[in-house]
Amino acid sequence: MTFELPSARSLVVNPTQEQLRSWALERMPNIVETEFGNLNYTARIVSRLSKSTFFVSDEPNAKPTIPRAEAAEWAAKQDAYIAGQDMVLIEGYIGPDPAFRTGAQLFMEQANANIPAMQQQLYFDPEEGFSAEFTVIYTPNLPAPGKPDDCLITVDLDTYVTRVFGSDYFGESKMGGLRMWNKLVYDRGGLAMHSGAKTFPGEQTLSGEEELALIIGLSGTGKTTTTFRDVKGSEPVQDDFIALMPGGTVYTTEDGCFAKSFGLDPEDEPAIYGGATRPDAWLESVAVDPETGKVDFFDNSYTANGRVTFPLANIRHRNPRDLPRAKYLFILNRNENIIPAVAKLKPEQAAYYFMLGETKGTSAGGAAEAGKNLRVPGTNPFWFENDASQANRLLELIETSELEVYLFNTGRVGGTDGDERSKKVKIPHSAAVQAGIVDDAITWVEDPDFGYYVAESIPGFDDPELLQPRKLYERQGRTDEHEQIVERLRTERAAYLEGYEGLDPRVAKGAES
Repeated sequence: MTFELPSARSLVVNPTQEQLRSWALERMPNIVETEFGNLNYTARIVSRLSKSTFFVSDEPNAKPTIPRAEAAEWAAKQDAYIAGQDMVLIEGYIGPDPAFRTGAQLFMEQANANIPAMQQQLYFDPEEGFSAEFTVIYTPNLPAPGKPDDCLITVDLDTYVTRVFGSDYFGESKMGGLRMWNKLVYDRGGLAMHSGAKTFPGEQTLSGEEELALIIGLSGTGKTTTTFRDVKGSEPVQDDFIALMPGGTVYTTEDGCFAKSFGLDPEDEPAIYGGATRPDAWLESVAVDPETGKVDFFDNSYTANGRVTFPLANIRHRNPRDLPRAKYLFILNRNENIIPAVAKLKPEQAAYYFMLGETKGTSAGGAAEAGKNLRVPGTNPFWFENDASQANRLLELIETSELEVYLFNTGRVGGTDGDERSKKVKIPHSAAVQAGIVDDAITWVEDPDFGYYVAESIPGFDDPELLQPRKLYERQGRTDEHEQIVERLRTERAAYLEGYEGLDPRVAKGAES
């Protein structure tokens, strides 16, 4: 049953992109037209607000909760505010497959027309008979005093309604629907994954059949770049979230792309750059000269978490319907010490590294995460309950499929960016890794420290020290440091996993392989 929306002073349902653009130019003071003819909005809030996000429940949960009575009080305040506002309703589907799509709607203040415009690019178009199962009610100009950053996001999984107060960051709209979708997929026997997806055409694979790769990683760790990078004629399918079902069946979610813009380069990331520089793209918090409209994707003086949305139709991509079963899973880890550029994981190790979700935090998670070593199970910060259920479900699904699982380092080996002894894993390195995997052209050897397989050689990969970090540490006389890191990781990982009640014992055994 569709949620009954609160009454508003006025309501426009599914306005065109042209109308939304007109409202943005007329009503939004922080909007600038760029040299590409698209619009950039400089938001007050520059990242998702995890500390302001609460699940509506009177029962204990592994995630932060807000009592139902308090949530109802906030909902009443929001409804009263909306009664005096001009609102817009955007309708569409999460997912294109009629057998596995979910109707969703965004109810939003017209005063922030860029957000509904961006969301409209990500939904699949509504069809006759459309009804919404998910609802996001979004009021950027109604603060929540007393809550972190004076903002509040309440997530009610019983009614599938998310309410957003105070934030003007588009990501709260996008994730409002997808966070609820996590539970829906789980209830259907699958696993929602914070994942991109790409296919390698059959003429480029040893099997002669199209092969599907899933790419999981926290925002800012290279997930979108890895997904959109053309390797052996690969085509991007999905940017951010998929459902992995029994047998390796995969369903997608979005008809557009929501990408980080910082460092966007036409040579390294031509597809994303091409999509971002069209007149119908929407930019958020990107550095733009207000006088000339000149865009600088390398200026992070305001934020390194500038964003862009554009329709997938604007770039070369693979139709997101009728995908082959998943063959590869790439787990991205932006690291800076002893994680190799690639490691091949044994089946019993896949859930272990998935659950660890190790990476270096970026600006996408806000100042509290940027630059810090993080562990986010499944690299999915939007899970709705005890994260152990993610790893347990992945184990179940791996047993029903033929997934090959790999760990990718998209950061550095041997130290931080400022350490002259360290080396960067560059985009061409990761591309060579992907090609080597698809061609089955990598020579693997077992790592003596962690038991996974590391590459002895990869065609087109010019630095063996990125493939086997131990060699770099040995050459630099840092063997003791290497051993200390190995021991520290073993100890910290074991303690970390022990903190999850209900975790399948086989997950922790991945460290022993």
